[in-house]
Amino acid sequence: MTDASHPRYAALAAQVIADAASRGKMLTVAESCTGGMVAAALTDITGASAVLDRGFVTYSNAAKTDLLGVAETTLAAHGAVSADTAAEMAAGALAATPSCQLAVAITGIAGPGGGSAEKPVGLVWFGLAVRGADVTTLKCQFDGDRAAVRTDAVETAMRLLLQGLAS
Repeated sequence: MTDASHPRYAALAAQVIADAASRGKMLTVAESCTGGMVAAALTDITGASAVLDRGFVTYSNAAKTDLLGVAETTLAAHGAVSADTAAEMAAGALAATPSCQLAVAITGIAGPGGGSAEKPVGLVWFGLAVRGADVTTLKCQFDGDRAAVRTDAVETAMRLLLQGLAS
């Protein structure tokens, strides 16, 4: 049932699929630094096709703007790794998928390069959009190498989806 999913988040992915199915909810994901890992983990689970509409991998700023409607002014003022960008990514993913009730977005600096004093490697912002509610954001600072940061980000995204499904 969990096939190739990482053991740290395979059970969470299975719970997301089960909870969404039991509530009749559809999901979408918008990913930057995780590059599709959340969508991959969800689709490793049998039954995902009943609840996962699509995933957006928006690694570049242009993709965030073109596919999710993130404002160029947001990117210029706050950068790709920010609460504002994560919120706009989640809202944009939900707006692009009328059949979905829930969207999670991830944008961060997985490393090993690309960090700064203000935005260090391991900084990840999440956005959670639930149809009919305000978008919420979460800031995390993860430790470890690129793989560890991305794994932690996927696990956190699964937990956010579970919270959104419970609301």
